[in-house]
Amino acid sequence: MSDSPYAPPPAFEPPQPITLSPVPSYEPQAAAYTPPQEPRTTQILKGIRAAVEQVFVGQTEVIHQVLAALLAGGHVLLEGKPGLGKTHLVLALSRTFGADFRRIQFTPDLMPSDVTGHTLYDLGSQSFRIRRGPVFTQLLLADEINRAPAKTQSALLEVMQEAQVTIDGETHLLQPPFMTFATQNPIEQEGTYPLPEAQLDRFLLKVLIDYPTAAQEAWIVKAVSSGAGGRGLTPEQVQPLCTPADILQAQQEAASVEAVESVVNYAVALTRATRSHGAIALGAGTRGAISLVRVAKAYALLEGRRYITPGDVKRAALPVLRHRISLTPEVAISGQSVDQVLDSVIRTVEAPRA
Repeated sequence: MSDSPYAPPPAFEPPQPITLSPVPSYEPQAAAYTPPQEPRTTQILKGIRAAVEQVFVGQTEVIHQVLAALLAGGHVLLEGKPGLGKTHLVLALSRTFGADFRRIQFTPDLMPSDVTGHTLYDLGSQSFRIRRGPVFTQLLLADEINRAPAKTQSALLEVMQEAQVTIDGETHLLQPPFMTFATQNPIEQEGTYPLPEAQLDRFLLKVLIDYPTAAQEAWIVKAVSSGAGGRGLTPEQVQPLCTPADILQAQQEAASVEAVESVVNYAVALTRATRSHGAIALGAGTRGAISLVRVAKAYALLEGRRYITPGDVKRAALPVLRHRISLTPEVAISGQSVDQVLDSVIRTVEAPRA
């Protein structure tokens, strides 16, 4: 989009292997300057990014947004055409911190109890016991969530909002950190159901995965086909770099990033502007403003800062707000996209200068 306020991505360069420099064998004559060591959280985040980029090539901004959601402790809706690596990305991320991972393949005949679990009668013990569903995990992949009807999709509402599951009146807490990744194909594809607005609002980000460039695609094809059975460039190549406890610590650090009043007011102004724009039938709610600040804090930590800027909020606006608004029928028919409308909203709200 020629009028987008965002800079184009840098030219594609194939990911380089992660290597450690050898220790020099000479003895220094004088004490050399030793630069300050990066905080452990910064080292971990850089390592996770590099590891994921090794197997999910050419999607730098997508990886940045997913890492921000991980730091903010929010859920992600991934949208893209089949075959663009949505599942590949989540599998690679789960391996970087050794998370308990489960996957649900959503289908039209999937029942809510297949997601959350149910009680059954055990003949051996002559008692009822709970059979836990796949949501009892740390990182949940709801694959092609819009292939299932709304009744099954709504089974994730309590899980995503409260990080708990209620089965036959008994509530069970999930082990932190808990995060849901839901992948979906574009809704114009046959056999898909739009997600309810209440569930869409539970996703911190909606991340769009587009086609790679020609150079990136050629590199991916070569790397994947080099493995036996086309198994090159797989998430199994990713080695654990940290533990879930490290991720919880990073989430606490992200929450403690400073958000000055003027920047918070800017996030609120952006959200409120979606409610009065002529092309938008349904604007974002207060959860949208909260999400803008949460993601801005995560962006700041990823950049090694302990404070957020208006630029962090502006960068977060599209993935945070694109699934929280609805266009008017006239604008939707005209072919104008949600991102194009949001770009115009962003330009109408003046960012604080100090």
